Amino acid sequence: MPSEIRVPWNAKEGLIYMLIVSIISVNTIAPLIMGFEMGFSKTNYLKTLQILPLMWIIVLCLVNFVAKPLVGKLMAKFTKPTDSFNAKTLFNIFFSVSVLSICLTVIGSWVGQRHISLDPIQGFFHHWPKNFCIAFWIEMLIAQPIARFVMKKIHVKQVAKAAKMEKVEA
Repeated sequence: MPSEIRVPWNAKEGLIYMLIVSIISVNTIAPLIMGFEMGFSKTNYLKTLQILPLMWIIVLCLVNFVAKPLVGKLMAKFTKPTDSFNAKTLFNIFFSVSVLSICLTVIGSWVGQRHISLDPIQGFFHHWPKNFCIAFWIEMLIAQPIARFVMKKIHVKQVAKAAKMEKVEA
């Protein structure tokens, strides 16, 4: 049994964890960024809701095929096995948000504008820092803690069930 109860222990739990984080992130980060860009209004929020399903698919693809491989390499260079769980978590969030916010500053603009242009690339250094900060703090304070809490609850139940089974068998 793995020792850290706040992270997924298997592929099924990894999927649950990723779904929790991605659903929270897409439903908070995109509306906030759109709100800061176009103003906070019901009309703008409803426009954001229309693109969220596509953005969610794009985010899941980017996480699995771009961010995970890059973040894995960065984590190996910047952390050691002896580093604390919190240090590793902070680095993981920082690297993941960096990679994803760089990609999504451009791709998200294309999806939101419904056409590909050079505008997001030309305005990248104006928009990316804001996008990074919004995404980083959503991940740090909301999405990741909720997902870790869910994992902890799942694992506490699993450990209690296993202990009960051992007690019955003994």
